[in-house]
Amino acid sequence: MEVKTQEIWMELSGHQILKGIDIQMPTQKLIGIIGPNGSGKSTLLKCIYRVLKPTHGAVYLDNRKLSDYAYRESAQKMAVVAQHNYYNFDFSVIDVVLMGRSPHKKQMERNTIKDYQIVREALEKVGMSDFAQRSFSTLSGGEQQRVILARALAQQTPCLILDEPTNHLDIKYQLQLMDIIKKLNCTIIAAIHDLNIAMMYCDVIYVIKDGIVVADGKPEVILTKELIDQIYEVDVELIKDSNGNTHILYQPAHRAK
Repeated sequence: MEVKTQEIWMELSGHQILKGIDIQMPTQKLIGIIGPNGSGKSTLLKCIYRVLKPTHGAVYLDNRKLSDYAYRESAQKMAVVAQHNYYNFDFSVIDVVLMGRSPHKKQMERNTIKDYQIVREALEKVGMSDFAQRSFSTLSGGEQQRVILARALAQQTPCLILDEPTNHLDIKYQLQLMDIIKKLNCTIIAAIHDLNIAMMYCDVIYVIKDGIVVADGKPEVILTKELIDQIYEVDVELIKDSNGNTHILYQPAHRAK
């Protein structure tokens, strides 16, 4: 599924957060949205998955305005893994993942054998099968993040939106989660904090600073020493490993010569 934004402006509490964002997100690619804290990454994603309504401009799914879709219809197109997921009730893990099936069901329709099969497969993909009967609230932040990804996978949508998906995860599960995401046969839009993760996994990245897209393209082309200094105000060294993959090494200011 192709996703694009056209002249997205967003004002919050009197502050202009997004300033005319135009992004064309190719189908079945992993698109990374990067930029410093406060640049507008999460605000942009919230406009795409309908938590916020842009002050001006529009989001399009397959050349159709997002606002023309019913909410249930757009939920069949896009699944979301947000930064924060709070529940006021003590749901089990399997109940949380079953929520991903809701957009595909009529009101009061019961879960079927097929629904449970899809949920079990989603939990297996994220390595949480043994936690199915555990209370969601008793899990660590990283475990909860993996359950929320399983819920999104159970939704079976052609587009997946992730807001800093590797937050709270140790390195093993960061790589495991990104490996799972990379293999999905859908359009993936992810706000990413870790530039090395963006370099390793993204097909295309868009760089946002102060609510404006300042660069876009393939990570290995865009993520230069000069751009990282310009956007993040840090000194870095780019090196290649024995497999030819590029890695970013940060240089602490106190070690600068």
